[in-house]
Amino acid sequence: MMLTINPACPPPVGDWTDEHVVTRVLQGEVLLFEVLMRRHNQRIYRAIRSILRDDSESEEIMQETYVRAFEHLAQFEGRAQFSTWLTRIAVNEAIKRSAARGKLDPLNTEPDGDHEAMLASENNTPSPELNAARGELATLLEDSILALPAAYRSVIMLRDIEEMSTSETAEALAITDTNVKVRLHRAHELLRTELMARAGASGPQAFTFQAPRCNRVVDAVLQRLNQNR
Repeated sequence: MMLTINPACPPPVGDWTDEHVVTRVLQGEVLLFEVLMRRHNQRIYRAIRSILRDDSESEEIMQETYVRAFEHLAQFEGRAQFSTWLTRIAVNEAIKRSAARGKLDPLNTEPDGDHEAMLASENNTPSPELNAARGELATLLEDSILALPAAYRSVIMLRDIEEMSTSETAEALAITDTNVKVRLHRAHELLRTELMARAGASGPQAFTFQAPRCNRVVDAVLQRLNQNR
């Protein structure tokens, strides 16, 4: 069967759970894999972006994530939510890419030394919160998060921006619930209470994955899956 590309985003199966869609895909309705991609594009983009900090490269790793997920879909056992399982694959693929280019910023170790100094070392521009206008809060938040060490960046991206639970975040990053809570608290300290208060309403709008990019990634993945069948 040839995988075809449906330009609609998402297809009309909104009442189905991810697990139901997975079951249908494994039973042979492979076209439904597109539903899973469109549902989770934004979360996967945010997870990868928090590690790589490169927009175009993040799209490449999204494609790798979905190809790997499709190839290993039968290994999904339902012990965690599908979105968490998929996010973990995305994190692993992003770490592999980062390591391959010799720029691995470890997620599973706490940064050493003064946290404010580390933040300053990654961002030599003037403090964004001093220069940004209120209409640029989403951009301000993005810049501030990307300046954090990776251990904090990924936690705050998944917990505050993507609004995953503590346990989902812990499973996706392969750390403990306690580590998630500690890192989130320290990340908030780095971003400063005033910044988070001002940007709070804009948090869910940061690192958005708009429809054109959604279509571009989905189309590319489906074409690759067609070639592999």
